Amino acid sequence: MRPFLFLGTRAEDDVAQQEYDAVLAGCGLRADELVRVRLEQGPLGEVDLADWSGIVLGGGPFNVSDPEDAKSAAQRGAEADLRALADRVVAADFPFLGACYGIGVLGGRSGGLVDRTFGEPIGALPVRLTEAGREDPLFGVMPTEFLAYLGHKEGVARLPAGATLLASTDTCPVHAFRLGRHVYATQFHPELDPVAICDRIDAYSSHGYYAPHEQEALKSAAREALVTEPVRLLAGFVERYARG
Repeated sequence: MRPFLFLGTRAEDDVAQQEYDAVLAGCGLRADELVRVRLEQGPLGEVDLADWSGIVLGGGPFNVSDPEDAKSAAQRGAEADLRALADRVVAADFPFLGACYGIGVLGGRSGGLVDRTFGEPIGALPVRLTEAGREDPLFGVMPTEFLAYLGHKEGVARLPAGATLLASTDTCPVHAFRLGRHVYATQFHPELDPVAICDRIDAYSSHGYYAPHEQEALKSAAREALVTEPVRLLAGFVERYARG
């Protein structure tokens, strides 16, 4: 099998490792089958799509809607690499699954708009599939409504031209969409479990996702949520796109 490529942007080593381990487990792959590149550490370099079964992009603290003068050199570099890669992925309709940051990378293409209108606090919320989501080959294995862990400052306010809306919450109309047949983005995190989301709540306590006094309450609510379904998207992505 050709390996999958995992792209991360988290500067915190422990959180970055936990994210990769969670995606690895959710995909049901070995480390040599899910090759990781940390874009916050350096350039992506040349990617020959023919070498890979598909690409998975993780989340992170970068937001494409951040003011340009507030972006670090690492963020600007990662955004440039991902824009160039997205152009190639969309043109080739190459298998791609971007979680959280994938919304930012893909959502602003072709007339789409990513801004701060539909941010949501860290926690678990019901996500509902659209009719197109229920008919989609990847998302169609999911229940019509399921709980998912999320937490984001920005979201898609206007879908890119040609995008198919797959899922929404009451407070964020675009929680997943598809471009072409094989390029996917989700706002929620399919890889998270209660331990991982609590660790992220701690790790990003100073990043403006919540007020300091909310930290323990957010962790308590996250532990109580029964989130079981989103991880199926990772296994389904691998099952659908793994190739020799």
